[in-house]
Amino acid sequence: MAEAAADVAAPRDVTHGRVLRIALPIVASNATIPILGAVDTGVVGQLGEAAPIGAVGIGAVILSGIYWIFGFLRMGTTGLAAQAEGQGDRAEVAAILTRVLMIGLAAGTAFILLRPLIFWGAFAISPASEEVERLARGYMGIRIWSAPAAIAIYGLLGWLIAKERTGAVLALQVWMNGVNMVLDLVFVLGFGWGVNGVAFATFLSEWSGLALGLWLCRAAFRVPDWRDWPRVFDRVRLTRMAQVNSDILIRSLLLQSIFMSFLLFASDLGDVTLAATQVLLQFLQIVAYGLDGFAFAAEAMVGQAMGARSVAILRRASVLSSLWALVASVMLSVAFWVLGPWIIDVMAESEDVRAAARLYLPWMVAAPVVGLASWMLDGLFIGATRTADMRNMMVISAAGYFAAVFALMPLMGMHGLWAAMLLSFVFRAITLGLRYPALERAAA
Repeated sequence: MAEAAADVAAPRDVTHGRVLRIALPIVASNATIPILGAVDTGVVGQLGEAAPIGAVGIGAVILSGIYWIFGFLRMGTTGLAAQAEGQGDRAEVAAILTRVLMIGLAAGTAFILLRPLIFWGAFAISPASEEVERLARGYMGIRIWSAPAAIAIYGLLGWLIAKERTGAVLALQVWMNGVNMVLDLVFVLGFGWGVNGVAFATFLSEWSGLALGLWLCRAAFRVPDWRDWPRVFDRVRLTRMAQVNSDILIRSLLLQSIFMSFLLFASDLGDVTLAATQVLLQFLQIVAYGLDGFAFAAEAMVGQAMGARSVAILRRASVLSSLWALVASVMLSVAFWVLGPWIIDVMAESEDVRAAARLYLPWMVAAPVVGLASWMLDGLFIGATRTADMRNMMVISAAGYFAAVFALMPLMGMHGLWAAMLLSFVFRAITLGLRYPALERAAA
């Protein structure tokens, strides 16, 4: 046991190959996410009515938004587990897995118990037609029973990334999305279960995904550390986890306020502009999916470097992961420049919407390169669990974004709003960049 821990504790060299081994499976797994959304929409679209499409859409958005509250489990778990891995503290690595699984299962159970209140609040905020609401309630009433699995999987993914087992992350995502898509076809088109069939498909894919995730983590359960209850419930470690996760939650809520307000501001400029904005925001989703892999690589390697107290490894991890992210961001910018008009035509049928989207497309060409530093610095600070810095700098960045909106929109209209969005990336990069020396001092 001691010899194995010593092997883990020895700082590992950061190479180009190591960065790509972590990053590329994440990029590949992310590619399955929009495919699943398209299949969900496509199968209910075969029913020939608008209400089922709307019900699946609104039900999925509501539940995803609720589950997203616990998205901090993914990020916080990666940083804490990677640092324990770098310290060679195998017992703590196993205890973290137990903690996040317990949190996920408990949170999901609470959502099941509170489902009448949750559903009532969701439809009070976002009312729909009687038929859409009826179908959506049925959809959500089935899917909510897999909430414990869905939230626990956040923690599992964070733990696997910390262990640099992104191949397992890819296998888990492909399994879940693959099962979901196959069952969509069987339940909806084969059995004729309609919207409920889509819900049952997701319910089964999430519980089977948790089962597969536990099997992928089976080595951690072969040693008794995972059930070392005094360690699992240690007050100091639980307090540290709560602090990290609450900082990330506040930071994420502020980030979400930027994107939600962006659509609200765009809606004031007319339906065509709003529709074009929705189309172009899909480009930002592609950027996020493309750069996530390199940010996750930074999280794992920086966390381990922090645990091993190696500034040299931390710095090299930061540089190499960012270098590959730069390559990816330039490729994305070129792809948007060359293929952007065609992508817009595929996503929008209205000529007015197409014209408006092409007018603002240059902002999307610039977005991958402009946003690169903010995405990568997020990864570095998550890995280092410098979450208070992330929270505080996001407060400043959000304030800068809203100030830019109110200053630029009256002068430039939608161009001003897009400029404010890209400036929010710059604000995050500058504010976090100024805190980077403190990150290295913490490692030392």
